[in-house]
Amino acid sequence: MAQAADLSPTIVEALYTEALLLADEARAAFDLSGRLTTASEDEDLARIALSCEALRTTTRMMHAIAWLLNQRAFFAGELSEFQLRRHGHLPPAQPDASPEQLALLGPDLEDLTERTRRFYARIARLDSAWQDRFTMHPAAIQRLRERLGMAVAGL
Repeated sequence: MAQAADLSPTIVEALYTEALLLADEARAAFDLSGRLTTASEDEDLARIALSCEALRTTTRMMHAIAWLLNQRAFFAGELSEFQLRRHGHLPPAQPDASPEQLALLGPDLEDLTERTRRFYARIARLDSAWQDRFTMHPAAIQRLRERLGMAVAGL
């Protein structure tokens, strides 16, 4: 079983634990029981925004958890590298809510959704790097060094 040099079982386990905690926090935060009974008719837009963002957030976290479970299965020898490369892609991220919709949720839920977006972006970067076999792109690094050199020379 070939293993990627920059993705280890320890990293996957730590991310998996973080994902479970974040998903549980999202589930508790978006639990609609009790909220809908106290909402008035004027709060329809807020309820729709809450429902939409709950769906986006939980979908985002379930995709991340599924990706991490595939990685765990690979490291446990339950999936081959071929199977993982063929079926283990992370789905594209869901579109973000509009700022107006997020404003209806309140600062706590807005912060939670932002943390899930950042977590998903981390997983997406790992997925992309794993799919590229963690190859470095020297041309990009060289261009960065050149830009840094020009910026320092301009000081």
